[in-house]
Amino acid sequence: MMLYSIPANPVPEGAAVGEIAAGDGVALRYARWNPSAPRRGTVCVFTGRGDMIEKYFEVVEELRRRGFAVTVLDWRGQGGSARKLRDPRKGYVQSFDEYQLDMEALIREVVLPDCPPPYFALGHSMGALVLLEAVHQGRRWFDRIVLTAPMLHFTGRRGQWFAPLFANAARMLGLGRLYVPGGGPVPIVSGPFQDNRATSDPVRYERSASIAHSIPELTIGSPTIGWAHAAFAVQKRAADPSYASELRQPLLIMAAGKDSVVSNAAIERFSQRLRAGAHLVVSGSRHEILMERDVFRSQFWAAFDAFVPGSPPHAQTTARVPTYTSYS
Repeated sequence: MMLYSIPANPVPEGAAVGEIAAGDGVALRYARWNPSAPRRGTVCVFTGRGDMIEKYFEVVEELRRRGFAVTVLDWRGQGGSARKLRDPRKGYVQSFDEYQLDMEALIREVVLPDCPPPYFALGHSMGALVLLEAVHQGRRWFDRIVLTAPMLHFTGRRGQWFAPLFANAARMLGLGRLYVPGGGPVPIVSGPFQDNRATSDPVRYERSASIAHSIPELTIGSPTIGWAHAAFAVQKRAADPSYASELRQPLLIMAAGKDSVVSNAAIERFSQRLRAGAHLVVSGSRHEILMERDVFRSQFWAAFDAFVPGSPPHAQTTARVPTYTSYS
């Protein structure tokens, strides 16, 4: 088990990388790092669909400079973790409960025995939704959680109301392992920069594209119908007004102002129902705030430093701490 390095994206020094087994036996790749400053706890990073540990090397270094140990997990079916289907490019799960098994394995096998407390979590998109499910199920592993562009609902497009119905019907017909209509094995990051919905930063986009091109075995293509059905099921639960109000976990939710992947309206509705949460919109940012231009990333880090106990009082950026709304 190893991490992959390319000239534009070297592996941060001191990495410990290994393999653990989820509760159902699926092999998962993880990596962890000790802090490069006095210890202030551990941040567990939970990535989005189709991501891999290598994509977050820059974020790992930024967290370590803040005094945090860091762990990053490859979800089942992507990155360096085991693939379930014969076609390794298909992202497939029958239920998002499978991702809960992945998270539980990381906490049990890596975080609790090897990482210094207190524990915090940083989740993006799909990873953010999985974290919300864990909290809703009563798991209190983390003192505070930061979420970027949580996948609470996909952006509205023509016919989108029909997608959950179609996914359910197709799955019942035994078609759950097929790509979604129009999908295929080509990784999204393989497309031209000008057409991407992830970031407005050409350098960071090219870095992600270079990782995908240099290490294609880490990538996946479009979602399967089964994955889409599982995602819609969780999104439907989270849309219930009682779901957010039942959470007692301190949360900071950051939305990307120009997100064309997930719905900012859904994120705002969810945030307004929280009893212990805060909501911030990074105006102008596309979906992947942490892969964006520095003008947007600096807003993220200013809010992170203000929200997570133990972050250094000095600014890693010269940006003013943005204003966000708290709900209690």
